[in-house]
Amino acid sequence: MTKGRLELLVEPFKENDPGPHVTAVLDALTAKGFHVDMGPFSTVIEGELEHLSAILHDVMAAGFDAGATSIQARLERR
Repeated sequence: MTKGRLELLVEPFKENDPGPHVTAVLDALTAKGFHVDMGPFSTVIEGELEHLSAILHDVMAAGFDAGATSIQARLERR
């Protein structure tokens, strides 16, 4: 299987106050078994490329349902 890296930027961005739209994305990722690395501007997970691409819909839906105005995703093959 091919490894991958998924980077998500969830907006609106508020420094030191991620808000429910960001925590909903984090919760969706951890519920799917991923270790989440939350940085100051984006959240990153790594895993099998196939699994990363398969979770995008559910993760984005969780963020938008919780009030996100924009979610940018960057998926890279490693």
